[in-house]
Amino acid sequence: MPENAGHSGETTMQRLATQYRVATQYEGFDGETVSVPEKTLRSVLTALGADVTDDDAAQRSLAERETAPWRTLLPPVLVTEVGAAASVPVTFDDGDTVRVRLWHEDDPDEVWELRPAQGTAPEMRRVDGTSRQRVAHALPGGLPLGWYRLEATTGSGESAEIDVAVTPQRLSTTDRLRRSRHWGYMAQLYSVVSSRSWGVGDLSDLASLAAVSGVQGADYVLINPLHAAEPVPPVEPSPYLPSSRRFFNPLYLRVADVAELPYLRPADREVVDRLAAIERKAVLDPSTIDRDSAFAAKLKTLELLYTVRRSPHRQQQLEAFVAQDGQPLQDFALWCALREELGEDSPLWEGDAASPESPYAREARSRLRHRINFHVWLQWLLDNQLEAAQRAAHRAGMDIGVVHDLAVGVHKHGADAWALQDVMAQGVSVGAPADMYNQLGQDWSQPPWDPQKLAEAGYRPWRQMMGSIFRHSGGVRIDHVAGLFRLWWIPDGNKASDGTYVYYDHEAMVGVLALEAELAGVIVVGEDLGTVEDSVREYLEGKGVLGTSILWFEMDGDMPLDPSRYRELCMASVNTHDLPPTAGYLEGVQLELREKLGLLARSPEEEREDARRQLETFFTAVADAGYLPHGEESGQVEKIEALYRYLCDAPSLLLNVPLVDAVGEKRIQNQPGTSDEYPNWRVPLADSDGRPVMLENLPRMERVNKLVDVVNEALGTHRRDPKVTSRAPKQPEHRDIADPFRAATPES
Repeated sequence: MPENAGHSGETTMQRLATQYRVATQYEGFDGETVSVPEKTLRSVLTALGADVTDDDAAQRSLAERETAPWRTLLPPVLVTEVGAAASVPVTFDDGDTVRVRLWHEDDPDEVWELRPAQGTAPEMRRVDGTSRQRVAHALPGGLPLGWYRLEATTGSGESAEIDVAVTPQRLSTTDRLRRSRHWGYMAQLYSVVSSRSWGVGDLSDLASLAAVSGVQGADYVLINPLHAAEPVPPVEPSPYLPSSRRFFNPLYLRVADVAELPYLRPADREVVDRLAAIERKAVLDPSTIDRDSAFAAKLKTLELLYTVRRSPHRQQQLEAFVAQDGQPLQDFALWCALREELGEDSPLWEGDAASPESPYAREARSRLRHRINFHVWLQWLLDNQLEAAQRAAHRAGMDIGVVHDLAVGVHKHGADAWALQDVMAQGVSVGAPADMYNQLGQDWSQPPWDPQKLAEAGYRPWRQMMGSIFRHSGGVRIDHVAGLFRLWWIPDGNKASDGTYVYYDHEAMVGVLALEAELAGVIVVGEDLGTVEDSVREYLEGKGVLGTSILWFEMDGDMPLDPSRYRELCMASVNTHDLPPTAGYLEGVQLELREKLGLLARSPEEEREDARRQLETFFTAVADAGYLPHGEESGQVEKIEALYRYLCDAPSLLLNVPLVDAVGEKRIQNQPGTSDEYPNWRVPLADSDGRPVMLENLPRMERVNKLVDVVNEALGTHRRDPKVTSRAPKQPEHRDIADPFRAATPES
């Protein structure tokens, strides 16, 4: 609940903020209570739809907020748990009658008639001169997990229909992990290349990484967000500032795996071969990743491939995919086509092309149909290749497979902000308050969900987002999972530190997440680093959502926390993508970089001395645990292996092995606080000598194999026989070897 809830002597603005679950005060990083200025409250409340132009308007908004639920027949949505005694409040005119019915969304033929809950008396209130009554209607006991529809109809003809989610009390997918502990690689996919990659790592490389690591004993591969970026170059390099979190980035397509490639016209095939030669050469450059060049080459090739007629069975698969993803897919593809036509800065985005139903957009659905279909087709190809990657993971023996990463939000000028603006707040962005590392706070330039509008939409955008990620995965890591409870809202024009927290219905947000995860059979990991309320961690743990532990951050006062005291329901790791690889961390590359960029808070000497003391403290603890000799200088490789033995003492169910640590990479992937000053998210994978690492070479790299053996030995896991690894049900390979131009006939 908001930290201001329940305080007496509040102003009208503060009372209204409490009604909207907006914090009027919060605890700063220094432990002091910070009062939110009224100007900030006004801006945030305005973004939430309240009229606060003056005190009288605020009074009317407060009265309206308190009476609004009495004007509606049903609440916007109902989220409950399996086994819970649940009821839905139904509000209607006194003297009227009401009929309430419930059915599973996949089985409308079986209908339950709901009756008033026993032992509850109707509530009464006079609203707009009319006496209204509210009667709780009990849901049937024993409803299984799933989504339902509930309809209420009064005798006077008023009716309403809402979604009902029956969610798990706890994720069984997490509890199944307790049979044994698991490790997996953590990798930035764009940096993981093979000799067949076009400049960046792709989904075929993901399948290969899963196959290689599965045989090594890994049970998952955790990758960066694969969310969609801009539809044409230049593209945003950060995977954490996507255009859409509901759809995927065609940059990651392996064009050679598109079934229509063999049927290109000879002249077109020559074009593709030239592009392939150029982009395959780019993977040999260890300095930086050129996404724009790779994406431009892939788009050119994909446009040629799109002209090849699909065989009947592939056309049927495409049509089934289009039907499954429905209107959201069409709106996303429309935005892509418009973005190609208008660019980012066209004034039409604020006018005739402002939404999917605006005049320009409606006209473009027909005029740009060919281009819209092209972008739909790209998403279908991505779906195929994501499925193949997860299948490769299971066939390599992995229990979990591919674990996706969910970014906090989306670009304010992207596809989701455009298509989902009805459930997003305008005039504000998401960020973080001031802390000891960022005294000015952080503004991530991402529009937040509007809590009320999201509820009124039955949480369908949130549900659809998770469904698309879970379709071909073994799990998800939720970046800044505390955002499901509260987010730091910054009004446009304010400094990042001049914001406040807006609270969400976390029981609904986490409940929908858990329901979709349980139905898909996947695990959920929450990134809960930094300033996170203890109640948040406790709630997530109770639901079976795993937390996150980073070795360098786990402290007990001034000493490292003994790994045996780490949480069990946790994904543990030595480092993160915002820290250097361990080899670089031990050499202090982060200090050199921050000094070069002018980001040090203290003198370089003080920073280096503090880093030296920190490492000395940790390696003393590692030596005390018996993993390094006391009083002797060990080599870097030995130190890194010892750190992993030390981390393996934790009871955490999941253990990350960053691929950069396995190969000896030293360069940091992302330096917080920078944009163009450092090539964030554009660092290819290289070994300790700066040479590019190819996927084909991973199984033969001595450094990799030594670390793998260390982890397997410490966890009691083992390498697998590649001939007998498959844990997935056997499925037929879908290879399209038929002539795509022949008449439609049944194909095997």
